[in-house]
Amino acid sequence: MKAERLLQVILAPVITEKATFIAESGAKPQIALRVAPDATKPEVKAAVEMLFKVEVDSVSVLNRKGKVKRSGRFVGRRRANRIAYVSLKKGQELDFSEVN
Repeated sequence: MKAERLLQVILAPVITEKATFIAESGAKPQIALRVAPDATKPEVKAAVEMLFKVEVDSVSVLNRKGKVKRSGRFVGRRRANRIAYVSLKKGQELDFSEVN
């Protein structure tokens, strides 16, 4: 995989109560990342290993549909997200402040 593509795969970390809970609990640390809509599991794994210099154990991906919202008589929709839950190997730790 090309480095240019891998730099475009990860969009942002997900900062929610659930993401914080899974990052802090358990023997196997996990992180939640918002990824590109067309990103595959191998691309996410390679991108995390390249950017953060950690070893990835597994990747789970889910597609979250955008909620329908309305303001008066106008109906709108929030954007859909693709979320990747990345499990790191034992002894690995991810630090967002030291991204290369």
